[in-house]
Amino acid sequence: MNKIILVILANLLPVSEQLGGIPLGLSLGLDPLTTFSVSLSVNVLLFFPVYFALKTFYMVFLSRIKIFNLYLRRVWKKGKPYVDKYGIIGITLFICLPSPLTGTYTGTILAWLLGLDWKKAFLAIFLGSLIGGVIILFSSLGFLKIVFPAIQK
Repeated sequence: MNKIILVILANLLPVSEQLGGIPLGLSLGLDPLTTFSVSLSVNVLLFFPVYFALKTFYMVFLSRIKIFNLYLRRVWKKGKPYVDKYGIIGITLFICLPSPLTGTYTGTILAWLLGLDWKKAFLAIFLGSLIGGVIILFSSLGFLKIVFPAIQK
């Protein structure tokens, strides 16, 4: 059970999310399906507190934090071209590519910044997390088999 909690915590960190959670779970010896399911669930469910907290607290509190506003500008600049070109699917494409700081947190913030309908944004986040999670899972499994050939998965 402690291993699953570590996977959850890794997925909750904005800098690692699934990119850290899935390899961590596999390296701890968790079943790949369990690791993937926990990781995907945590990432998808992150949408709700992030999106609605921004909607509720930005004008009251968060707008006064300069570094947060700089981060918002960076998210806008990096993600808006995807949405301009591909619409709501742009959010899916933006977060499905496994790289730091392009996951659920950033995709959700981008959806909020662009004023996208939360239901459509949630679907885009779900699909992006699903695709990205599969990419990370299979990449991690391949990496583990190369580095640790004795591991039988």
